Amino acid sequence: MKTDVALPLLQDKNVHIKWGKSASDVTQDALDIVSQYIGTHFVSFNIETHEKEFIDTLRNAIEKGEIIRTQITPDNLKQVFDKWVETVGKEIVNAEPENFAEFFYADVMSDGKVSTHEHLSAELLHKGNKPIFLLNGKTYEIASIDGYSQFWAIYDRPPKEEFRSYLLERRDSLIPVDERTFKGAYYTPLNVVDKAYDLLEKTLGSNWQKDYYVWDMCCGVGNLEAKHSNHRHLFMSTLDQEDVNIMKAAKICVSAERFQYDYLNDDITDNGTIDYSLTNKIPQTLQNVIRDANEGKKKLLVLINPPYAEVGSAFNASSKDNTAKTGVNKTRFGQYGMKEYGKASNELFTQFVARIAKEIPNATLAMFSTLKYVNSQTMEVFRKQWCAQYLGGFVVHSKSFEGLKGNFPIGFLIWKTFNVIASKAKQSKCMFPSEISCEVLDKSTNPIGEKKFYNAPNERYLATWIGRPEPNTTEIIPLKNAISPATRTTDLRCKFWSDDAIGYMRVNSNDMQQANDTSLFSSGYSGGHGYYVNEDNLKHLAVVYSVRHLIDHTWINHNDQFLQPNCELPQEFIDDCLIYMLFHGKNLTASANDLEWNGKKWSIVNHFIPFTEEDVGASARFESDFMVQYMQSKAFSAEAHAVLDEGRKIWATYFKQTFNHKIREELKLNRADVGWYQIRQALKAQNESGNSVPVSFTAFESAYKALSEKLRPQVYQYGFLK
Repeated sequence: MKTDVALPLLQDKNVHIKWGKSASDVTQDALDIVSQYIGTHFVSFNIETHEKEFIDTLRNAIEKGEIIRTQITPDNLKQVFDKWVETVGKEIVNAEPENFAEFFYADVMSDGKVSTHEHLSAELLHKGNKPIFLLNGKTYEIASIDGYSQFWAIYDRPPKEEFRSYLLERRDSLIPVDERTFKGAYYTPLNVVDKAYDLLEKTLGSNWQKDYYVWDMCCGVGNLEAKHSNHRHLFMSTLDQEDVNIMKAAKICVSAERFQYDYLNDDITDNGTIDYSLTNKIPQTLQNVIRDANEGKKKLLVLINPPYAEVGSAFNASSKDNTAKTGVNKTRFGQYGMKEYGKASNELFTQFVARIAKEIPNATLAMFSTLKYVNSQTMEVFRKQWCAQYLGGFVVHSKSFEGLKGNFPIGFLIWKTFNVIASKAKQSKCMFPSEISCEVLDKSTNPIGEKKFYNAPNERYLATWIGRPEPNTTEIIPLKNAISPATRTTDLRCKFWSDDAIGYMRVNSNDMQQANDTSLFSSGYSGGHGYYVNEDNLKHLAVVYSVRHLIDHTWINHNDQFLQPNCELPQEFIDDCLIYMLFHGKNLTASANDLEWNGKKWSIVNHFIPFTEEDVGASARFESDFMVQYMQSKAFSAEAHAVLDEGRKIWATYFKQTFNHKIREELKLNRADVGWYQIRQALKAQNESGNSVPVSFTAFESAYKALSEKLRPQVYQYGFLK
């Protein structure tokens, strides 16, 4: 359909059609109007018989300008950039991927001849009829301009004037993911910035922008300063010179001091002190403000959204090129200035905080970050070392920040720091608060409540409640699932057994974010991070297992730490937890013969069957009756009894079934002492096959739900969570 026919229809305000609806949502009015064009202005092609004609027609339309070109807007910026990289960027000879964003903006912010902005890092030029790029005094040619021509046949440039500055500010969203993760270049949305400024005004006073000098040492392209009205009190430094160039081109905070500075590497001596003469990058005006702030003559606010990178994160493990993440604690300050901060040196954002403490010991700090430094087990040393008084804060859903994966809170917390050598009179100020309260904002920054975060000493954490049995020298098969052996040579952290062990419980991390990974195995778990299970610690581990599963993980409780019980636990609670664990979905205990690993065949035995062979009509003897003997003297609650009764029926139903070869082979059903995992999966597969009367789990699920609802409030009652 030709553009000159389509445009009047799209732009006619009398038509009252809301374009962009899915086909199923189109109104009858729209159908009536558009149908008038069918057979008259629409040209249709059957690709099977007229593919060449279609291509020729489309090419002619492009050449004659009969196609509506797509506008580049904030909504499609990332999508357009990705297409530009594929069709144009990769054709730029000798271009580094990290410079694609600069070339892209030079290309986009031009009508093909004249640029819309000065001071952009790269520039679009022409050599004959071919476009070339200029960056840092070097020219870059395009190997083939076919993709270039095709790209600009689809998109209109430059963007509308109303979008240009905003598009430039979004450079951080175009940085490659691995580089962005290391640098922490995550765009701070303006609605979140609004909330931050509201809180700063409430906390520091209505004249804070006049009273305080502000330094943002990881400002990116200045999103955090977008709402600031006193630019002469602003100091804005960033890791990349390109960000400074974009701020200048977009005229962001023109009166501020804007400069390139690598805060964790520049001006750091080999003994961890700070010497501005090493780079001479810090403006003298900022040096004067820092000096006056340290002498109490001026107020200095550090306002930052620093990087959240961590050594040893999942990103680091999966990245093909993990040099950036591996180097997190290899910054000069991480190496030479963090010796007294323990594992906090593994986090970039705490490296920022630690340097600020040394450089500006009495600063006010307002920081976006994860909540790790407030209550994480690994940050206890940091909390003992860093001296600050909590002034206020909020947490907002991580989904508010483009590019962040997962569901967790990002805190904006304000602190008055006291990091000079403290006298005894100031020791109280150096005590990190035992709890802080934050307003909770959803991903649209709407207030939805309040949340407290607790700082407990590590000896109060649930992870230290139980001693860990030591391994012996007996080799076992390490598992990655109920009946799946380890597949990598690195998965060998639990290839030895322990004296009198009957299983292994995976328990990784002391907080809610990994609680759902808690699992029970009949052999060692290949990733380690857990406990050997024996008769002596079984009751404690059943409690640990249950409290880690009973409360659902949410983005708000993501950082909550599990604590030791606040009283002697009732026996009924302990026994209820045992039944909850035995019939939970992450009970992956099983039995199997002929599991292959490390060139050998192995067997695993299930010690966690709560019934005798006679109870369930088993086809053969169970090798272990440990759990039956262990439970013999226990008086279970009515809710636990109901789960046992319904579970027994499921178990008995399993032994009445005849499973096909595929099910038997996949679930290793070659022994009688199968586990709860194997029984559930086998019956589920049988149900899906349609070859027998489906087995109903409804009665069991109802009983298990009743037990769960009984136990859930007791997690808080007995102090495992606050």
